[in-house]
Amino acid sequence: MEIQDKIPPDTGTPAQIPREKTGTKTAVVAIIGRPSAGKSTFLNTASGEKISIVSPVPQTTRNAVRGIVNTSLGQLVFVDTPGYHDSEKKLNLKLKGIAAEQLDSADAVLYIIDSTRTPGTEETLTARLIAPYTAKTVVAANKIDLPESKTEAVRNFLSEELPELSRDKIFDISAEQDTNINEVLRALYQLAPEADPLYPEEFYTDQEVDFRISEIIREQAINRLHDELPHAIYVEISDMEWRKNGKTLWVRAFLYVERESQKGMVIGKGAEMIKTIRVESIKALRKIFPYRIDLDLQVKVHKNWRQKDILLDRLLK
Repeated sequence: MEIQDKIPPDTGTPAQIPREKTGTKTAVVAIIGRPSAGKSTFLNTASGEKISIVSPVPQTTRNAVRGIVNTSLGQLVFVDTPGYHDSEKKLNLKLKGIAAEQLDSADAVLYIIDSTRTPGTEETLTARLIAPYTAKTVVAANKIDLPESKTEAVRNFLSEELPELSRDKIFDISAEQDTNINEVLRALYQLAPEADPLYPEEFYTDQEVDFRISEIIREQAINRLHDELPHAIYVEISDMEWRKNGKTLWVRAFLYVERESQKGMVIGKGAEMIKTIRVESIKALRKIFPYRIDLDLQVKVHKNWRQKDILLDRLLK
């Protein structure tokens, strides 16, 4: 049976997007992998919508972000988790915990491996994290569109670390080019139990509006900043209100950094950097929401915020 086309992008509000009637299978799928393996790109491609932000900066994803795929076979609720890697920093430990805790409750696991990188210590740690869940795991060797892809090395690694994993659950994909994504979805549907959908068919994510806006701002910021600065940033929405008879959503957002010296880097010479982040954020948001968003964006300092448990617990969910 052919899987129906996924949600077409930018076709209006979720309620206006046509869906095929779902079947009887429903599964929560945890997406696990090293930083920059392509987890967020897979989620966006599979759902056909901008759900998880994407950046070449490792560990862009900080929360368990949900994306929903409805087809004639049923409903798959994907949970995009932070990249799993070896680090003892407080923020990184929180991110590792978010990734690990999704495995127990998930009906299925999608393990995404970057086929252009030689498996090393972090890949081994990730595979061993997944090992107890092999029976419900599908593996996608990603980035096969790149010339440095080495899918056979991925298979050799999996044979050593996950010997109980069936070879027919390993797929070569390009999340960027939408290559073999449907094959991965079919394999996940085979693992899905028979159950009613968890969400209405018109839903493609359960993210709140303020979270989606803050993530787009953070994406635009980290893709324009360098070195350690992207990891020193978080975004907080302080106010939102409808204006112009409900046609415009006015948003005040604060982009926080850890030190006063970083504030100047984010603002930029003549305020050019913060202006660019604001303008590009508005452009990206217009592709997601069917109404205009007017953004008031300011930069503040929250000293050493990555070391503060109360804030991390609030930001990382």
